[in-house]
Amino acid sequence: MIEDYQEARKSGQRAYRRAVMGGRYPYLPALEEMVEGISAMKEVHVGQMEIPISMIAGTRTASRQSAFACNFMPLLAENSEFATKWSALYDSQVEEGIRDPIKVCEFMNYFYVIEGNKRVSVMKKIGAPKIRADVTRILPPKNGSEAVRIYEEFLKFYQVTSFYPVVFSKEGRYAELAELFGQDLEKTWPEDTLMDLRSAFDVFEECYRDKGGEFVRGTFGDAFLLYLKIYGSKELLEGDTGTVKAQIGKLWNEFLTENTGTAQQVMQTPEEAMPSAARATVNTTVHTIRSILRRDSYSVENPLRAVFIHSRSAKDSSWVYGHELGRQEMETNLGGLVETAYFEDCSTPEKAKKAFAAARADGAQIIFTTSPTLMEDSLRAAIEYPELRIMNCSINLPVNAVRTYYCRFYEAKFLMGALAACMTDDHRLGYIADYPIYGNIASINAFALGAAFVDPGCKVVIAWKSEIGCDPETALRDKGIRTISGADYITPADASRRYGLYRFEEDGQVSRLAMPVLHWGKYYELIIRQIIDGTFDAKSVKRDESLHYWWGLSSGVIDVILSEGIPSQTKRLLHLLKRDISDGRLLPFGGPLRAQKEEILSDEGTALTAEEIITMDWLCENVVGEIPAAKTLTEEARETVSVSGVPETKAK
Repeated sequence: MIEDYQEARKSGQRAYRRAVMGGRYPYLPALEEMVEGISAMKEVHVGQMEIPISMIAGTRTASRQSAFACNFMPLLAENSEFATKWSALYDSQVEEGIRDPIKVCEFMNYFYVIEGNKRVSVMKKIGAPKIRADVTRILPPKNGSEAVRIYEEFLKFYQVTSFYPVVFSKEGRYAELAELFGQDLEKTWPEDTLMDLRSAFDVFEECYRDKGGEFVRGTFGDAFLLYLKIYGSKELLEGDTGTVKAQIGKLWNEFLTENTGTAQQVMQTPEEAMPSAARATVNTTVHTIRSILRRDSYSVENPLRAVFIHSRSAKDSSWVYGHELGRQEMETNLGGLVETAYFEDCSTPEKAKKAFAAARADGAQIIFTTSPTLMEDSLRAAIEYPELRIMNCSINLPVNAVRTYYCRFYEAKFLMGALAACMTDDHRLGYIADYPIYGNIASINAFALGAAFVDPGCKVVIAWKSEIGCDPETALRDKGIRTISGADYITPADASRRYGLYRFEEDGQVSRLAMPVLHWGKYYELIIRQIIDGTFDAKSVKRDESLHYWWGLSSGVIDVILSEGIPSQTKRLLHLLKRDISDGRLLPFGGPLRAQKEEILSDEGTALTAEEIITMDWLCENVVGEIPAAKTLTEEARETVSVSGVPETKAK
């Protein structure tokens, strides 16, 4: 009926006007205009299938695009031949259904209509979720871009599932999804598992749309994966939409935060972590009222309760040992204002869940989880116990309900690189790296830049102890390298002198030159004092923001201890460098700056931002070696990398 066309046309006109007012293209996107050289790309016929109408992004050619607004609703006049045909097609769909499949091409996960634009328009008008289509896939050139790498991972996923609707915006997520369903990207999934996947996604998509998910940046697949990590698939498979919608509501801020890109507050000093003066008065007053109601006035008689959850034990992990020393130091320095407890070996979700429940039952007011591998467990607990303050020791893991904290360790590494260059005579240094994760990459580069600051001809040879079958120190010694940056942390059970910065002397003896120090006790003390004085809670975080504490030399949470044998003038140089970094006069990642294969910063006076440093996925031009592929890492390393953020450009 013509009335249906009139209604559809009004919808198209509204979409047209909104697009124009928003500075967007108001007609259907045409793939041939969007992608240069699309006609020369390889095509593969996939076959006929039901495709989600929501994934139809436009038309293949520009010939009929102006007949439709960007929402696929018609724009041509009601007395046109086009309107007559559209109306007849609409009536046919209502009475009999559209039998003939449309013809589409699929490019980078989305569909573009070759034949059947009016059929898509009609199906969108009636609200149909899917449409029958004959699909031809266009394969993009392998140019190494992140988008193409993600698509290549999708092709592996499609090969084993034949399932289109799940689209991700980041690498590694198809493998994560497969693991959650007990599968991989190598073997065809069992039919019952495929049915579970389809059913779970359909229920989630319906509930997520009802909550407004189509207006959230990011893909439905991203949100689906996050939901599964926190709640699993039980309610989805049972079709319990009421519970699913309630759970989506609890996760809403996380959906917003995960895909906002730059909506991260990075606090680089304790002072930055304080609220602004204008907001502090209001927020602190609110906190004071809450404190009275909750009786949070901390004293020796009513101490604050802080709980630490570790993924490993202090006996077998120097990282955990360092945090344990910090916990004890903080408790001592605060003189009875805080009581602490800790849980070790929480390496599985089951163990972590028990630890969080026990901590809450014990009255914890803040919980520190000391490994990035505990972030998902931390987020689950934060959603379940919204009254708890939870902090995770990691960087570049943006969540709203959990704050993260880490050290600008690269500042200490810059100093150690400068010292190492002073203490070697052949312009070569060794660097033993552990996991190829964000943060560690910056440390490697800062060490190399510190060395180049003193000796522009110095090369830093890197060896990874997390690679399968690698003995990094032997590999470096076999190259004749004597001055090495080794393990940063030790435990009492490890009596080796080969940690920090050390050198092999001519007689084979080892001389320690320096070691970095992470004053976790100082870090924890500063955070606890903010809770006690109310400024921690007064610091506001928007719904789509994540809050990261990233403190360095200026706050006293890191330092470098020099050996007594270091020459006095070299010590003086290190003191001057440390002072200038602390005062902000010397920026380790200031320009000009070159990576191994590209220029990063060309101008002096420019510097990388905090986010650029945190997410660094390249090595400096004076580093010899590369970021290892994920498949070459040990199982423990792959687990750490999968949650901590590996520069995936190299993990192939």
